[in-house]
Amino acid sequence: MSAATSDAQPGTPPEGRARPAVRGLLTERLARQLEGDIRKGALAVGAKLPSERELAQQFGASRNVVREVLRRLEAQDLIDVEPGRGSFVSERSSGSVRGYDAVYRAGRPTVRQLIEARMSLEVEIAGLAAERADDTELAVIEHAHVRVLEAPDVVVKARADLDFHDAIAAASGNPVLRVMLSSIGGMMFEMMLRSNSDPAIGEPGVPHHAEILEALQQHDVELARSRMREHLALGLRTYGADLDERLDVMATRHLDTLLRQSAAG
Repeated sequence: MSAATSDAQPGTPPEGRARPAVRGLLTERLARQLEGDIRKGALAVGAKLPSERELAQQFGASRNVVREVLRRLEAQDLIDVEPGRGSFVSERSSGSVRGYDAVYRAGRPTVRQLIEARMSLEVEIAGLAAERADDTELAVIEHAHVRVLEAPDVVVKARADLDFHDAIAAASGNPVLRVMLSSIGGMMFEMMLRSNSDPAIGEPGVPHHAEILEALQQHDVELARSRMREHLALGLRTYGADLDERLDVMATRHLDTLLRQSAAG
């Protein structure tokens, strides 16, 4: 469904009244829709996007949410914002489509496949971080862990969760591994939106961060590897039928569910 024909999310708060948690979800949902339309070619290079007012009406979002989404797309080189004229799909977007994230998504990866890839990558990262992390790097990891625990809503928590894993990659002392992890960051974020808002997944997973941090602080390489492996393997036991669902389909469906629940609440 293209942005030009998308319907507003049912039951979403009217203009300017969305609660912060709902606003974050709406921002993610609208950004996913527009980015998907651009990457799939439903919005061609040079095409003009609907106006801020039209997008706000279509998605049941505030103008501030729409502006935030447009800023994000502009930062990704997907659109050009021309004052007084509107927003247009950028010629640079064709290059952005060839980025790592787009290449991965072209293969329509499943949740299981992402978990398998993360286990191969992050277990090694955790071991290296346990061996090499200095006090400053450990403090950054701990700060990210605290932000996960104190996050006011699921979007903020998912971003803090991503930062936690990135901080461990930085502490590994291997910039190649960190870039490799960063290249799947968009897909990891989608998983984290689900895992941090589904009690069956999120609650058992939270203590794992503390346990991983403890192993890193003790510079216990094998314990750090083991705890990271257990943390990531949790998804294989808790995602159920969604394990073999396409990641993008699962993420969009879950975002829509969260929006409905927020509106109903």
